[in-house]
Amino acid sequence: MRASPGVVIPVAAMLAAQAFLSMATVTLPILAPAVAAETGLAFSLLGLFVALIYASSMGCGLVSGALVRRWGALRLSQLCLLAASAGVGLLATAHVGGVAAAAVLMGLGYGPLNPASSHLLNRVAPPHRRSRIFSLKQTGVPVGALLAGALLPPLASWSGWRSAVWAVCGACALLALLLQPLRATLDTDREPHARVGLDSLAEPLHVALGDRAGRPLALASFSYAALQLCLGTYLVTFLTTQNGYTLVEAGLALAVTQAAGIAGRLLSGHVADRSGHPRRVMGAMGCLMGGCAIVSAFASAWPAPMLLLLYGVFGASAIGWNGVYLAEVARRAPAGAVSAATAAALFVTFAGVLAGPPVFALMIEAGMGYDTAFAAVALPALLCGLTLLHGARPQSR
Repeated sequence: MRASPGVVIPVAAMLAAQAFLSMATVTLPILAPAVAAETGLAFSLLGLFVALIYASSMGCGLVSGALVRRWGALRLSQLCLLAASAGVGLLATAHVGGVAAAAVLMGLGYGPLNPASSHLLNRVAPPHRRSRIFSLKQTGVPVGALLAGALLPPLASWSGWRSAVWAVCGACALLALLLQPLRATLDTDREPHARVGLDSLAEPLHVALGDRAGRPLALASFSYAALQLCLGTYLVTFLTTQNGYTLVEAGLALAVTQAAGIAGRLLSGHVADRSGHPRRVMGAMGCLMGGCAIVSAFASAWPAPMLLLLYGVFGASAIGWNGVYLAEVARRAPAGAVSAATAAALFVTFAGVLAGPPVFALMIEAGMGYDTAFAAVALPALLCGLTLLHGARPQSR
């Protein structure tokens, strides 16, 4: 008789994997000043670097359903960590080609991780706690970014930026190794002879086309992700160039959004499970993030505590929706197709990640102020939020 994996160990494993993958993807942006000072690499490469990560994630994620069936969700998560480890290691070359290859490898790890973890957590999560468990796992994204921001700059100052790079590289590889003893209990549903081919790329499309009622959620994830990335990318510049804040003050506001995002993910999962209305929670968060973005355009004269409160609510909603979304995708997925459904959903979400910052930049280049651009990017999120609130129905228990 096979042992039950329980809930705590799978959640802890996937939370750790999510945090380490997140840490890997932000390593170069955090160390960019030190890297540029030594090597002369242009800061403009950061935009291309992030775009390559998510473009690679979109493509590789589509085949994750077949890979989960063949190798198991835990094994695929280990391979994701090893891909990220190799990618971070390539950053040490400080060469444009190496950096581009690093981004692709990180994307190859980042793309399949959520489908794999959704497959695994959906097996062990009680239905009445699904949103909380998925949201807890998703806190790994901001937690990883916060850890990287706190640990990597001091390490780079102490022993050089390459030491910081190798530390992240080794941490990802070590976690992949530490997860190995869990495979016997967590990958019991794998099918070693399952076929993986080009037709596997179409599986998420077939699942998505079969869930017409889920399309408003996917569209919302596109607009929410676009606004989320614009918040993280442009908030500091907005506050320093248009509102007269110092870099330290603007950095504090950004830190508040990230910390609030962790709280928002935990709170939204709890409310979704307790209320039985995950779509309503998603809708409310869209309205909150859209409203906060619009209000921020007129809040330049607010006292600092009020402004920080505004950006706390903004961060909690713009960053906090992901776990509820992935839990709802898993709930709606056909039997045995959670990873494929998640891959299809995240293809749309990552498209929003890719589209948001460039569209925002084009508006700035066209002469818009940052406040107007934030309001413009907020409108689709606000409309999607209102649509989800209007069409919300309680989930089946």
